[in-house]
Amino acid sequence: MIQLRLPHHSLFKLLVASSMMLLMAVVMLLFSDRAFAHGWVDSPSSRAYLCFLKQNKNCEDAGYNRNNLEALKGFPQAGPADGKIASANGKYPELDQQSATRWSKVPMTAGMKTFTWTLTAAHVTSSWKYYMTKQNWDQNAPLSRASFDLTPFCSVNYGGKKPPSTYSDTCNVPSRTGYQVILAVWEVADTANAFYNVIDVNFGGDSSDTQPPTAPTGLSASNVAATSVSLAWNASSDNVGVSGYKIYNGSTLIAAVSGSTLNYNVAGLTSNTSYTFTVRAEDAAGNVSSASNAVTVTTPSVPVDNEAPTAPTGLHVMGTPTSSSVHLMWSASTDNVGVTGYRVYRGTTLVTTVSGTTLEYTVTGLTPDTSYTFTVRAVDAAGNVSADSNAVNAKTASGPAVAAWAPNTAYTVGTLVTYNGKTYECRQAHTSLVGWEPSNAASLWLLK
Repeated sequence: MIQLRLPHHSLFKLLVASSMMLLMAVVMLLFSDRAFAHGWVDSPSSRAYLCFLKQNKNCEDAGYNRNNLEALKGFPQAGPADGKIASANGKYPELDQQSATRWSKVPMTAGMKTFTWTLTAAHVTSSWKYYMTKQNWDQNAPLSRASFDLTPFCSVNYGGKKPPSTYSDTCNVPSRTGYQVILAVWEVADTANAFYNVIDVNFGGDSSDTQPPTAPTGLSASNVAATSVSLAWNASSDNVGVSGYKIYNGSTLIAAVSGSTLNYNVAGLTSNTSYTFTVRAEDAAGNVSSASNAVTVTTPSVPVDNEAPTAPTGLHVMGTPTSSSVHLMWSASTDNVGVTGYRVYRGTTLVTTVSGTTLEYTVTGLTPDTSYTFTVRAVDAAGNVSADSNAVNAKTASGPAVAAWAPNTAYTVGTLVTYNGKTYECRQAHTSLVGWEPSNAASLWLLK
């Protein structure tokens, strides 16, 4: 009988541990796309939120997607890799740029401080945790676990409850001096994911800012329609500077804009409904003003509309198709009330819907050296749909052969595959398994 003998007991332990880690990684990756919750630290303003407010520069994409900084939970044992903590494992790599002067800093003092999250899609929650850099961390090196005190200075067990759309924790911030970074972690209860926000702060003694801006004045409403209204107000003033304005319907936060923006178009309202709006100003330290004057409006009823828009005309291909895309353009439709959108079709398949003021669209994810037929239809607010535009035929250019996705195949970053008639690019090296099809694994594949 042949006996299998391991040379060292430690090797056996290493093999078992490696197998368990691999199994855990597979399970977590399978469920990593299930967290539909989204949110960001609104006050004191996170790095990504200050990108949105244009206080931080050259990071507009991260600011626009500030509610999507999501990675595997379990920090510090798991979670984003060192060097990718600020970007939630590389989603928006510009956030990982790190130097003593790269980012705007929020004034901070030790003691009790309220941290407020804005949640655009609340989700059952395990915990909220807050970490801070060590006093003498390297401000010019990428953020890593070595940068932080890995014991959270504030930890709130939320017990699997669903938080409100605006959620706050009041925490005792430890004493520091100079530039520090706070890492706020929102752990979702029923998925493998968490949301990671970094906050750049400055413990500067006399430079701390505790004075809120003045309340906005002159809030007014105009262009009141069945589903929208335009708001405008006068600027607030602040001893340091206004970083943004928050718009409320009653007590519900509905939007936030930059400190240089003095108007907002509220969309998605219900017809024949009363709304009361107010606006509050905020500075970079998280100080919030009292409310502006209130404005109450009642949206009108939607008129009965049974008339469809006219069919779009003049649909044509702009330029030369690439191996994977075709640029379409058409002439506007007319409607007795108003065109609200255009639907672009590839054959009988709806590709996308664009706004009623958009008269062009680039169809992507196509197969090289392939003929396609496109049409466009107009739609109005009542859901009336026009007849088809003229049909236009286009053939994509020849390109490198793209293989169909297959299970049990090793893929490297940048590899292109096709699946169900669409082209995807590999975002993370892996060996595919059944269930990891490109349409099911957005963390692994990017639709082209």
